Amino acid sequence: MATDTLKSTSSADGATGGLRRLLLDNGALSALIVLVIAMSALSGDFLTTDNLLNVGVQAAVTAILAFGVTFVIVSAGIDLSVGSVAALSATVLAWSATSHGVPVLIAVLLAVVTGIAAGLVNGFLIAYGKLPPFIATLAMLSVARGLSLVISEGSPIAFPDSVSHLGDTLGGWLPVPVLVMVVMGLLAAFVLGRTYIGRSMYAIGGNEEAARLSGLRVKKQKLAIYALSGVFAAVAGVVLAARLSSAQPQAADGYELDAIAAVVIGGASLAGGTGKASGTLIGALILAVLRNGLNLLNVSAFWQQVVIGVVIALAVLLDTLRRKAGATPVAGASQGGKGRQAATYGLAAVVTVAIVGATSFLHNGSSSTANPKVGLSLSTLNNPFFVQIRSGAQAEAKKLGVDLTVTDAQNDASQQANQLQNFTSSNLDAIIVNPVDSDAASNSVKAADQAKIPVIAVDRGVNKASVDALVASDNVAGGELAAKSIGEKLGGKGKIVILQGQAGTSAARERAAGFAQGLKAYPGIQVVAQQPADFDRTKGLDVMSNLLQAHPDVQGVIAANDEMALGAIKALGSKAGTSVSVVGFDGTPDGLNAVKDGTLYASVAQQPSQLGKIAVDNALKALEGKTVEETIKVPVKVVTKENVAGFTG
Repeated sequence: MATDTLKSTSSADGATGGLRRLLLDNGALSALIVLVIAMSALSGDFLTTDNLLNVGVQAAVTAILAFGVTFVIVSAGIDLSVGSVAALSATVLAWSATSHGVPVLIAVLLAVVTGIAAGLVNGFLIAYGKLPPFIATLAMLSVARGLSLVISEGSPIAFPDSVSHLGDTLGGWLPVPVLVMVVMGLLAAFVLGRTYIGRSMYAIGGNEEAARLSGLRVKKQKLAIYALSGVFAAVAGVVLAARLSSAQPQAADGYELDAIAAVVIGGASLAGGTGKASGTLIGALILAVLRNGLNLLNVSAFWQQVVIGVVIALAVLLDTLRRKAGATPVAGASQGGKGRQAATYGLAAVVTVAIVGATSFLHNGSSSTANPKVGLSLSTLNNPFFVQIRSGAQAEAKKLGVDLTVTDAQNDASQQANQLQNFTSSNLDAIIVNPVDSDAASNSVKAADQAKIPVIAVDRGVNKASVDALVASDNVAGGELAAKSIGEKLGGKGKIVILQGQAGTSAARERAAGFAQGLKAYPGIQVVAQQPADFDRTKGLDVMSNLLQAHPDVQGVIAANDEMALGAIKALGSKAGTSVSVVGFDGTPDGLNAVKDGTLYASVAQQPSQLGKIAVDNALKALEGKTVEETIKVPVKVVTKENVAGFTG
């Protein structure tokens, strides 16, 4: 049986050498043990049943993806498309089951077939088209994501209730995603260790030419390997969508990097020939423990990325040290080797339980702070608008003596679900959520409701779940005001373009609906183009530059946020504020400065600092049992050069 069991070429000298060998040969397991012990010592909230189950749930999707990627990496390949294939498979399931009435079982099979088809295309391009795996799977990454957006029309699709149960728990405590992860892990281990295709993976990864000369049909094996990766990606997509109760066209964005990282951290070599399912599981758990623990310790999301990058680098360094120390991969493992490995895992478990049990006494009897603890989960901090919400919330929390923990979901609905789960298991006094998607946040908010934790939604509501209050501006009304502003400026006629927000987000949909509704009052206004620029200034610059090539006579621009408007202004150059009027949205500091300069005609300002302030106020009221209004509307205001001096945001 082909495994990555390691055999030392030199004997260990004494107990010190044996310990050194044990740590080198089980580097990922050692790292996981150290992490668990450290997090248990640093946070009293880490070592609870609910939180440990959270870690399992949060590792599930990455682990399932990574099991499939393990097959590819063992065979010296790479698969960058698994995240997009996961999203596409889930979208196909939801679209076929809800929009076309396909029976759920058949819809699930269609999702799996979608994953297989994507994998086969990858395998064909690599094996027969002679494309490098990096290029072939990078192309599939783009194609699968694009198809997901096309099928869903950029909007989340509700998941069938019968499939959504995959995101539930058995017996009220055992999460189904964890069970699916275990089953898929056992399947991956069986394929790698007990099947012909598994042995072929190691042979191809070890020396592809030697494998071919020994009679192995390498091309056909590669087709099967990438098809297997597609199957695991499809299962991961279904599990992820079940957790979010909807198929998100932008789901699992960037998860391919986490999957590859989990495989590498688990001891596999990118050069091929080594890797195993148990190591991949440990790698996924390390990433999940890191993110969970850093959330509990209130470490910035930006620093979390730094820490995870360092861990990946250390994992590769450990592999290098292990090889230099004389450990070399062999083709098989004796029963004695397997017994020693099992004993190692058992000893590790005993040591971990003993040390973690001892560290738990550090938290016993510790006095809790008198200050209320509130968690704030923002959809992103890569946007000045949400940075202002955070600033307003932090200022008010400091004033009221509230301990505020802020997390950044990075526009990832799954990551936000993890953060909200962490808030709930940490027994925070109240939660404020700015949803990445209104549907996707529902299950996490329901869990907080069951734990009797007040939840305040800010800027965007939560569908299919009860929140104590919604503090928001009206995006649709704001969109209508933006349309009215450009219509009046152009005298009711002219050619305009619309820069849309990130496809699939509720803010983009609502603002676009407002633009369309407001422009109905100006039949002389012709929208010559509408393109997404993802709420990003650089993309706004690029998209506007492209549109100007086709429509040089454009007279107006409506952008779904100030960042895209500022990018459009850069593309327009001297035309901005003279022959072309630009209207933005949000009232960010840079946007207001552009209004003062005259390059931005107007911005529909939402007063984001006030949103954050009012959200904290109402979270404290709900915590104290006081009555709060179900909906608190913060007025939007059209800010132009005439009134910008008196606007404070």
